[in-house]
Amino acid sequence: MSDSLDRSARINLLKEPVVKKLCEVLDKSSNKGWRKLGEIVGNDRRFRVSSADMELCSLEVLELEGSPSRMLLKLMGERGCTTGHLVDYLQMLGNSEVLQGLKPSALQILIQPQSVALISGHNLRLSCHAVGKSPVQYQWFKTKEEVPNSFSSDLVISPVHLRDAGFYICRVNCGDTFEFSQWAQVDVLNVPSYHSLEGRLKLVIQPQSQRMHVGETLQVECGAVGRPIPRYQWHRNGVPVPNATKRKHMIPHSMQDHHGRYRCEISSSTERMWTNEVDVVIDDVYAIGGATDKVALLIGNLSYQNHPQLKAPMVDVYDLTNLLRQLNFQVVSLLDLTESEMRNAVDEFLLLLHKGVYGLLYYAGHGYENYGNSFMVPVDAPNPYRSANCLCVQSILKLMQEKETGLNVFLLDMCRKRNIHDDSAPNIVLRVTANIVFGYATCQDAEAFELSSSGFTNGVFVKFLKKRLLDDEKITVLLDRVAEDMGQFDATKGKQALEIRSSLSERRALTDPILPGDSVDLAHARSLQWAKVHELPESMCLNFDCGAQIKLGFAAEFSNVLVMYTHIVKKPEDMSFCQAHDLDVDPKEMNRETPEETGIYLLSSNLPQHCLYTRVSSLQKLREELVFTVCLQGSFTAMEDESVHWTKSINIGKPLIARLDLNRAVRRNSCLQTCLLAHSPSHSPCHSPGLEHHLHPHHRSHQTQDHNRLSPQHLSPDVYEHQGAVGGRVESFDGQSRCEPAYDSVGGLSSSPGGLSIPIETTDDINELQTVFINSLHLYSFPHETM
Repeated sequence: MSDSLDRSARINLLKEPVVKKLCEVLDKSSNKGWRKLGEIVGNDRRFRVSSADMELCSLEVLELEGSPSRMLLKLMGERGCTTGHLVDYLQMLGNSEVLQGLKPSALQILIQPQSVALISGHNLRLSCHAVGKSPVQYQWFKTKEEVPNSFSSDLVISPVHLRDAGFYICRVNCGDTFEFSQWAQVDVLNVPSYHSLEGRLKLVIQPQSQRMHVGETLQVECGAVGRPIPRYQWHRNGVPVPNATKRKHMIPHSMQDHHGRYRCEISSSTERMWTNEVDVVIDDVYAIGGATDKVALLIGNLSYQNHPQLKAPMVDVYDLTNLLRQLNFQVVSLLDLTESEMRNAVDEFLLLLHKGVYGLLYYAGHGYENYGNSFMVPVDAPNPYRSANCLCVQSILKLMQEKETGLNVFLLDMCRKRNIHDDSAPNIVLRVTANIVFGYATCQDAEAFELSSSGFTNGVFVKFLKKRLLDDEKITVLLDRVAEDMGQFDATKGKQALEIRSSLSERRALTDPILPGDSVDLAHARSLQWAKVHELPESMCLNFDCGAQIKLGFAAEFSNVLVMYTHIVKKPEDMSFCQAHDLDVDPKEMNRETPEETGIYLLSSNLPQHCLYTRVSSLQKLREELVFTVCLQGSFTAMEDESVHWTKSINIGKPLIARLDLNRAVRRNSCLQTCLLAHSPSHSPCHSPGLEHHLHPHHRSHQTQDHNRLSPQHLSPDVYEHQGAVGGRVESFDGQSRCEPAYDSVGGLSSSPGGLSIPIETTDDINELQTVFINSLHLYSFPHETM
């Protein structure tokens, strides 16, 4: 060991780099490590290292950067152990690597750079001085980047700018040896200049009072200059704020608990001072007209199994979906739900609600009202239906109230006639809250109407509602104006009038901003859960062994209606004929050159052109992943009389709403139990049966009567039909009734075998295949299991 080592110096005076090297070696060594060193020192009564001390050292491994060796050396140093003693112990230990670490370095840094805070425009000087056995060289770094032309022991930046703030370090080289200095932080403040501040602690930025909303970012800032760099500790209402030790104290999502009086204690090694105390006011989002989130569930029932068909609900739900999304609502739009599917959809909707959320439920379809309670009729309701077969709106409201929602809006586009087949009186006790709004499409004991037409049009309610929905008005004021507009409509005067029931005491509007509340993480998690029902399958290219390539894309018309569109990317030059075939279904019924021919009326303008299209509905009935086999058959020029076929299996998982498994059995804690009914679903003779069918998508035949087709004829505004009648009967004052195929691509159910058609587009640059592919190239999906 070199004589230059001061054996009389206590080991707690060893420089940090030396201690760090010693600890690294002792911690990782098993036979000649810190435990063996502790045994050796424990035999020396001068330093009294006991078994309890060794246990204390061993506990250091539980700390994030804990070191048993460092704790042992600390205890030895406190008890008078010198460097000479340590050298003797290490020689007894026989660990040469540790002894090597105690040798004096050929390079020593004598002056370390100091952290500093200064004002923009002043001069920055950081100093590092080292000595070695040969000349030394310097190189300064800012974080990991070299500072250009910084080869001196002093780093000078004149004048310093805000961009120069950061962490600096100096590397010192001496021959083959190098050492790094300690890090130095440079904080640059942009404030009016002060005279000579070098070495003094000077407060130059005072915090400011502020007012904000719950969920917004809270940031209070102060600043001082001086060398060494000042230390900060924020206080709220006189109490130190944990971990608030930076000059900028920030809380990304503030809550009401964060309001109060803030000030900061600023200190250096020799000075201490306080900033001014300022007020931070955080307003409750519920008191200022804002929502922690906005969620909407839209249900349109039209393809009834035992009751007259409707048309307007599909158009109404589509239009409201687009408008509500413009207001930043998370919207799920569903068509043709059975009783179990409706209950499960409501349960999923309720999972998204929490304190301060604006919840909106829109329903269009058959319905009735008994004893002040409104009932929505599922598409599988028997004839006649009773409350046990339907969903009670007030029971849903009760569950929404338990979530402490900020606003509950119900827009019920259905009849409110009394059901003579239902004598039950639900016993629903609602809370007294000032945030409930009911917008009924018609008055009590009256009917709601839709336009009677061979094409598509809105129901009377949505016809006028959609013109006002984006207005920045209190929701009750908005509905009042819709009622006034409806009152001017000659065709429904004396027959249908909007009725509004509200307990709203404050201004609440659908246009209110979303201001996240206290449960930001919970709200985000729930939003992700709900958002997954809008995840479309990824577009894909199907490459066949013959060299043909087909691109398959997807779009959503509703949350339970998937649109698929395809086009040809390339084909082999020597292929003379190519087609797809299916044993069960006529391919001409499955693919269309325009979206309208396939039943895609509402989304057609948003789809790519020059494709063939297929519409798949009732995705909520899908129990397994949607897997289908694409069969392609063709022939080549060199073998005209022989055909070859290729197959490719495609799995698109559970698209859209299918991910939520709405076809599952109804949970007993769902909205079903909230309504205490005379005939419970468990023994009511008219209770809807459980879902017994899997999804078997098929295309609507173009030869059957299709009331979902757009008609070139002008709509007749003076022809209306009831939108829901008790017992499933529909009467109109013009003598016309609705009729729509019960099992088409909207209903999505089929009792006969069939396949899902995946259409193919012919592109303009493949002229020789244009006629062949439009007429003959059809891809069908064959479910891998019976559905």
